[in-house]
Amino acid sequence: MSSDHLSATFAALADPTRRAILARLSSGETSVTELAAPFEMTAPAITKHLKVLERAGLITRSRQAQWRPCQLNATPLHEVADFVEQYRQFWEQSFDRLDAYLKQLQHKEQKDAGKQHGSKKHGHKKP
Repeated sequence: MSSDHLSATFAALADPTRRAILARLSSGETSVTELAAPFEMTAPAITKHLKVLERAGLITRSRQAQWRPCQLNATPLHEVADFVEQYRQFWEQSFDRLDAYLKQLQHKEQKDAGKQHGSKKHGHKKP
């Protein structure tokens, strides 16, 4: 995926109305009228959102007589997921390193606590 196309996809996903439209379309194709129903906005405003989604390749629209169904095209979402996956791996590796460091600290604390306990038991004072 080119960076321009990826940018268009992220820009389209940046708006909560467009994400809600995509969520609705994940259940199957539907008309523009049905898509607009839950939103308190004008038909032209919904049409603008649909055009952004269409330019990003996230939806397709067709015409069947008077009906203008919209359909989800999830391919760009898969490509975004692949892009984001790189960073998930980075964070997992970071968390693994942090976990190892915390275990090392806990082991050191337990070791130090054992030395202190042993010193008190034999009447020795720590210098």
